[in-house]
Amino acid sequence: MKPPYSFLLTMLAAMAAGAVGLRASQAQAPSGATAPAFYVAEFELTDPEGIRPYSARVAATFEPFGGRFIVRGGEATALEGDKPRGRLVVIAFASMQRAQAWYNSPAYQELRPIRQRSGNSRTFIVEGIAK
Repeated sequence: MKPPYSFLLTMLAAMAAGAVGLRASQAQAPSGATAPAFYVAEFELTDPEGIRPYSARVAATFEPFGGRFIVRGGEATALEGDKPRGRLVVIAFASMQRAQAWYNSPAYQELRPIRQRSGNSRTFIVEGIAK
């Protein structure tokens, strides 16, 4: 049975939201406010050579959509439950629409199979809190 990572990844996304200066407010967001979004991935590398082209080119695919790395690897310390297997990646976008547009873009669709062949991953986009 695989250990549950949903809680860890959700918490990581929440921490990323704090890292980009978002503040939770009990008041309702102003009309027209856009919530940021975060691409979150847990990636267990199986082919270190195979991932190189992806690693070298991925930032160029999300930068036109306003994306930027918040987390790219780095040490993860387990506080509750098991430590994630492999790397964690968080990319911040201004909105869910921008994140989805990047993920579905021709440039990223070209790279995605390289990542998929080079390891095992769980990826999703999570909506943050509107300013």
